[in-house]
Amino acid sequence: MTPNRQRRLLTTALLLGGAAAMTGCATTPGNSTATRTGVIALIDKVNGHWQRTNAPTEWSFWNVAAYHTGNMAAYRLTGNEAWRRYSEAWAEHNRWMGAKSLDRARWQLTYGETDEHVLFGDWQICFQTYADLYRLAPEPRKIARAREVMEYQMSTSRKDYWWWADGLYMVMPVMTKLYAITGNRLYLDKLYEYFDHANGIMYDGQEGLYYRDAKYVYPAHRSVNGRKDFWSRGNGWVFAALAKVLDELPADDPHRAAYVTTFQRMAVALKAAQQPQGYWTRSLVDPAHAPGPETSGTAFFTYGLLWGINHGLLDRATYLPAARRGWDYLANVAVQPDGRVGYVQPIGDRAIPGQVVDQNSTAHFGVGAFLLAAVEMARLLERP
Repeated sequence: MTPNRQRRLLTTALLLGGAAAMTGCATTPGNSTATRTGVIALIDKVNGHWQRTNAPTEWSFWNVAAYHTGNMAAYRLTGNEAWRRYSEAWAEHNRWMGAKSLDRARWQLTYGETDEHVLFGDWQICFQTYADLYRLAPEPRKIARAREVMEYQMSTSRKDYWWWADGLYMVMPVMTKLYAITGNRLYLDKLYEYFDHANGIMYDGQEGLYYRDAKYVYPAHRSVNGRKDFWSRGNGWVFAALAKVLDELPADDPHRAAYVTTFQRMAVALKAAQQPQGYWTRSLVDPAHAPGPETSGTAFFTYGLLWGINHGLLDRATYLPAARRGWDYLANVAVQPDGRVGYVQPIGDRAIPGQVVDQNSTAHFGVGAFLLAAVEMARLLERP
């Protein structure tokens, strides 16, 4: 299918309220979610499908751990104990640890998938779920490794731990959660220090968006049409991170206004970049760079917009239409008849021209992002 034909079919599908207009994206009445009950039914369909087809005995690296952040949000909304037990089984399988090296002299913060990369944020996102499970049933062992790693990290003079956009989602909420548990103010001080350093590397204040990392900063890197290349999922990680941080950050935190300002500026840019069909393309300001729908970025943006509306940080009249368009895409196109979440760009670090992303493209983190958005949609529908 050509990109132009794909876009035409997707437009028709959404205009028809999710009718079966795209091959492989036929929707069912259960996906038409205009009520809280309908949204919760869709959450159950999606999460039930995922847990039936994926065992919890997987590693604690970011791609799997990101799913569990969504699963825990779904549990908090519904109280479904099977979902809590699924995340607890995963935590037990990983011994409540990320990367498992015990030799601090060997701990590394660069990219790596081995047990020595303890200080690399992709191995720290699991601590979010461990902290959530601890708060449900406090046992020191659940957060012992999280505290050991993060408190060692904070004892160093380095502030360059978050050098890629994804890292903000991986670790920023860890620090607010551990602050809430321990009361240790250093978690919040270091949170802002690391965030401020990351902004100096990746944030484009003129556009209100983030480059994925220093390699992609304009003009050294450009989209195929010579424009700034802001990766959708990378910005999704940041936007969602800010929502999660603000959700738990004390109201009197001296840096709260800085997080709010960044969050609101991103919302302006993201609203402008949304496609009429409700999704966001993989390269935000150059849709032609990698055209077509992409679910992970769209889900994180929809989550952030809905969270901002629900918490009074984004004007409802201004942003609700964009949030609803995003949700309509997620519910009526991304979710497949069997509950699989499709159109998720595979693991990577950029928008790739020509990469195939279709109804069969799914991943842990895409499901987690969908669950976050769905939970906030259900909360929106709790009130008039």
